[in-house]
Amino acid sequence: MGDIDKIFLELGGEPLILRSLSVLQACHSVTDIVLVTSESRLSIARTLVACHGLTKVSSVCAGGKRRQDSVRKGLDALNDCEWVIVQDGARPFIQPHIVEFGLLEARRTGAAVAAVPVKDTIKTADAQGHVVATIPREGLWITQTPQVFRRELLQQAHAEVSDDVTDDAAMVERIGVKVKLFAGSYSNIKVTTPEDLPVAEAIFRSLSEALPEAAP
Repeated sequence: MGDIDKIFLELGGEPLILRSLSVLQACHSVTDIVLVTSESRLSIARTLVACHGLTKVSSVCAGGKRRQDSVRKGLDALNDCEWVIVQDGARPFIQPHIVEFGLLEARRTGAAVAAVPVKDTIKTADAQGHVVATIPREGLWITQTPQVFRRELLQQAHAEVSDDVTDDAAMVERIGVKVKLFAGSYSNIKVTTPEDLPVAEAIFRSLSEALPEAAP
């Protein structure tokens, strides 16, 4: 989305990141939150935290060049804890039960990642765009966040894996740890491109309409 920091795009009148932060703030199992953002947005992020009473946010820090660099900076700023939840701020539809279920699964295995089964047909292609193969959907999953890890495992992965990866689960896999998938949600989308925002707005309206009305 160009120079726009997507986590500060508005959805329903609030920044995307506020929705994730509010859910984590409300989760009983979450005791400490580190918000990682770009250097240019630090002031905005700190104001957001202060104005919305996000008392579990202990640190707001600048990220790095790569996604994994930003996670590493967040790890370094985190207070003492046994478990780490990595949540993408551009996923505004995280739900408390997904967070809690992720922690439950991670306690059994050391590493657990939200995911949903692939629905579409997946094909591989050559450089000219010709189909090489059709991959059976059985066993294919789309990974999401939250991703939950024993802290020492995640720190080890960040210390030992230096090449580019697309998520923290991939780093943990590289050090030989089996990562457990747990049920995410198809509504738990990531706002990455301009085309994603209208989809997010539709999901937001649908979820808002499903909420029970407050008693008079």
